[in-house]
Amino acid sequence: MNPRPGEQWFDDAAGPLVRPYARTGGRTMGAGHDLDMLTVVVVPNAAPPLRRVEPEYTDIVRLCRLPLSVAEVSAALRLPLAVTKILVGDLISDGILNFRAPAMPETGSDDLNILRAVLDGIRKL
Repeated sequence: MNPRPGEQWFDDAAGPLVRPYARTGGRTMGAGHDLDMLTVVVVPNAAPPLRRVEPEYTDIVRLCRLPLSVAEVSAALRLPLAVTKILVGDLISDGILNFRAPAMPETGSDDLNILRAVLDGIRKL
């Protein structure tokens, strides 16, 4: 249902409603970076100036002055993880963010299977 002119979409508890795909320009895939929720991102000292005008990009750059995981960025912005991954991937492609995959400690195969099961459980939340 389309709103009438002058009307806005609101949820009494959440405020204005914006579909997640609207924040990514309709994209559902990122810029080709293999990011997961534990990937750490940070703005390097020699980062180029931000050329994107959307406020989410400015917020991500502000947050990432200190290293944060993609999950922490997502929580701070109150955006779905999939949307955050796309936006962070855009900034990585622009050279504004550096990223590092989470370090996997040397473990036995049983320990690694337990860690994978825990991570799968967290992702389902």
